[in-house]
Amino acid sequence: MATTVLCGMAIFITVQRLFELRLAARNRARALAKGAQEFGANHYPLFIVLHTGWMLGWLLEAYARGPDLGERWYFWLGLFMAAQGLRYWAIASLGRFWNTRILIVPGESRVRRGPYRWLAHPNYLAVAVELAAVPLIFGAWITALGVSILNGVLLLAVRIPTEKAALRRMDE
Repeated sequence: MATTVLCGMAIFITVQRLFELRLAARNRARALAKGAQEFGANHYPLFIVLHTGWMLGWLLEAYARGPDLGERWYFWLGLFMAAQGLRYWAIASLGRFWNTRILIVPGESRVRRGPYRWLAHPNYLAVAVELAAVPLIFGAWITALGVSILNGVLLLAVRIPTEKAALRRMDE
């Protein structure tokens, strides 16, 4: 059963990511056509490496460990599912402005609906939970810990300050 869940999760996340990248590319093209300026393009490849490493990391660690479901797999799966709900609420709330990149369209105002009424970065929270929860479903705690630390450093030291600076320019 664990192998089936592992393969199913890998397929689900891969399809999900491909869908999201396609949506982001479409939204990016629309934004650029409206004169959007991109911020933080130099750090974007770091997130691609991080997420690719995460996917490979939990798969390889899970296979090396068994693959067995972790001790509290049901808790981590539930947390993953809750994060998915938050993630898609954030995506739906941003609509055509949602992207994996930081794009500011001149003349547009900041989105403040959905989870953005209460949280500055709900999508980042959902991703952070996901990066820890998915590996822990399979007992891959090394990947969960390592990627969570790297993601936290990249978000707190690079991505969020870049996004805040871009949003300040939008609000001017």
